[in-house]
Amino acid sequence: METSELLKKVRKIEIKTKGLSKHIFSGEYHSAFKGRGMSFSEVRDYQYGDDVRNIDWNVTARIGTPHVKIFEEEREMTVMLVIDISGSAFFGTVNQMKNEILTEICAVLAFSAINNNDKVGVLFFSDRVEKFIPPKKGKQHILRIIRELINIEAEGKGTDIGEALRYLNNVLKKRSTTFVLSDFMGGGYENPLQIAARRHDIIGVHLYDPREEELPNVGLIRAIDAESGELTWIDTGMSSVREKYKETFSNNFNYFQSSFRKTGSDIVSIRTDQSYVNELLRFFKKRTK
Repeated sequence: METSELLKKVRKIEIKTKGLSKHIFSGEYHSAFKGRGMSFSEVRDYQYGDDVRNIDWNVTARIGTPHVKIFEEEREMTVMLVIDISGSAFFGTVNQMKNEILTEICAVLAFSAINNNDKVGVLFFSDRVEKFIPPKKGKQHILRIIRELINIEAEGKGTDIGEALRYLNNVLKKRSTTFVLSDFMGGGYENPLQIAARRHDIIGVHLYDPREEELPNVGLIRAIDAESGELTWIDTGMSSVREKYKETFSNNFNYFQSSFRKTGSDIVSIRTDQSYVNELLRFFKKRTK
């Protein structure tokens, strides 16, 4: 993609998603993702009612009067975006392809994070880890992430969510809030998800097109598998074909739901013909309850 065209696309997404994150998601994001720990703030004189377990005995012995440690909630978080850029992401039958909507969702989450003074990192994957961008703060860092979202081309065409989660477990030692964004076609990621969920706050964001859920009866069509590149003829007039297609989607979706719920992780499911803004708002508000 030409540099000028890329910059125009980055600017367009920045204007749209930055406005959403500032005017719609700022309060919801802050409430939904509070700091997960307590950090030391200061030492002060002991006051009646203070927890004796917080007495700082070293300071008390040095000064001669009781002093206690004061702790405050850790507000700064690390947000990781684990993004599926496999071949199936480049599909859409409504207004936008899945990868375009994923780009907007990631940009909204990233701007919401830096508005909250959080760090943001990205892991792009297909059937392998394509690129890792370590967590950082700042607008320029977010714009770099958006540029990568628009311009990155995967070397692999398949999908291996398990490999992405294994890489995350190895490279990121500090606890993070991790969004895994994919169409979750296929399985085999339950075990690495369980390991990741012990350390990180995991949210699965499932994005799918209505034509992936159900195949219309339009007769004989020629289709290409976005991940394998295989061309084939499909007779959509056969009810058995449509049922098998529907069953495959249902099996993948059920595996996604059960795998995440077993680990206590949250999920969001968004269809490409629905507003991702409404779905994210609903999710944020649900987490605050």
